[in-house]
Amino acid sequence: MLLADSIASVAIWLVLLLFALPALLLLANPQAVRHPREFALEALGLARSRREAAELARYAEEIQVAADRADHAAQRWQEHRQRAETHAADTWHAWQAAEQRLTRARAAAAFAPPDSPRTAAEYADRERFLHRSVRAAVDRGDLPSAALPAAIAGRDGWNPRLHPADQELILLTAVTAHRRTIHRQATVAERTAAHDARLAAATRHSLRREAATLRRFLPAPERRTAPSLARAWVQRTA
Repeated sequence: MLLADSIASVAIWLVLLLFALPALLLLANPQAVRHPREFALEALGLARSRREAAELARYAEEIQVAADRADHAAQRWQEHRQRAETHAADTWHAWQAAEQRLTRARAAAAFAPPDSPRTAAEYADRERFLHRSVRAAVDRGDLPSAALPAAIAGRDGWNPRLHPADQELILLTAVTAHRRTIHRQATVAERTAAHDARLAAATRHSLRREAATLRRFLPAPERRTAPSLARAWVQRTA
């Protein structure tokens, strides 16, 4: 019973002390007693400033995180751009090499003797030669995978009865066309990668600039209490 009464008394004293604390802070300064309204407005202004500063600090931190992520993304897009540039250069060289082989084959075909009728066995050899040549070109990436079924079926310009030199000329023509197509696709991919890399770099620059601007507006860290506010207010009103 006595213990319960003691706890209740302590609780009542704590509540009274809590309600009396603002009055004690006001009484601690004579100027606050004479001008309580101005002092209260100053205290509210400080609280509002602190709240706005905290919100600004949180926003600045979010922008900095976004800027760091944008920097990582810009680096990855730049690496992608470099790979696309390298791939475009490789496809260009492969196309030019195919063009040179085709030019030499055409020059050699101009001096080839006319083909004469052959036996069935020789025609079978020519067919196997065509299939081997096309399969090897597909494995090297010189022709698309659809070229082999077309050659076996004798479609799309593939003729297994032609002389191997003529088959080689048709093969090199198809290889050159395929390499040209690959290079054009690589060029489009390179332009797209360059555009994406520039966009990522611009986003990174914008976020970095915004983060730097916000850091300039952040207040210097300081500890201010209600009594110190009262002293500053006294100095201005003295």
